[in-house]
Amino acid sequence: MSWALLLLEKRMQVLIHMPDREIGVASTKAFTTQITVLTLIALKLAKEKGTISKSQFQHHLYELELIPGKVEKALLSDSHIKQVAEIYKDAKNCLYLGRGYNFPVALEGALKLKEISYIHAEGYPAAEMKHGPIALIDEHMPVFVIATKKGHYEKVVSNIQEIKSRKGKIIGIVTEGDTDVKSLADHIIEVPETLESLTPLLTTIPLQLLSYHIAVLLNKNVDQPRNLAKSVTVE
Repeated sequence: MSWALLLLEKRMQVLIHMPDREIGVASTKAFTTQITVLTLIALKLAKEKGTISKSQFQHHLYELELIPGKVEKALLSDSHIKQVAEIYKDAKNCLYLGRGYNFPVALEGALKLKEISYIHAEGYPAAEMKHGPIALIDEHMPVFVIATKKGHYEKVVSNIQEIKSRKGKIIGIVTEGDTDVKSLADHIIEVPETLESLTPLLTTIPLQLLSYHIAVLLNKNVDQPRNLAKSVTVE
């Protein structure tokens, strides 16, 4: 077995505890494992090509080892997330915004809400909010914004200010200890700090939990959503 495969096997054993049987159609582990695998592949390629140093490579692996503990810490916000779900469970539409590494997290958050609660939701790049979605924002529109203290933080804060000026309801997914977004948002959900490239492994947790709690509050079947199947055949 190659070094890369050995490394991948070791990291996956650390990050994932596979249950004996999973019946949930809206699989949350698929998103997390894809990020993990692709991150490991990218790190290996970067090291081989010399685009990152050996110390940077080791630092990323070290941070990756810390992710399971940080996921556990993020899960401690579950009761708070349930309270947020109570407030927005009757929303008809929701907007999810993320930038850079966290744009796919916005897509994942919107997808999970649609899949198991049947509430219409749209994930969009925060940088392109003014190219359409901003027209939808009013006092009835919950906007979930991923605004961790990495990368494009100041620009995302600017997006939040635009939303606030239009009376949108802002739910911020932020790094622990954040004060700037907290002063603007209606609600914040904190996640532990990590490297920017690894933030999706943490920021997706509260959005998936939020979808779960909203679906349960609406008496929806979170394991077997209507019209969806565990295995999809495309012809």
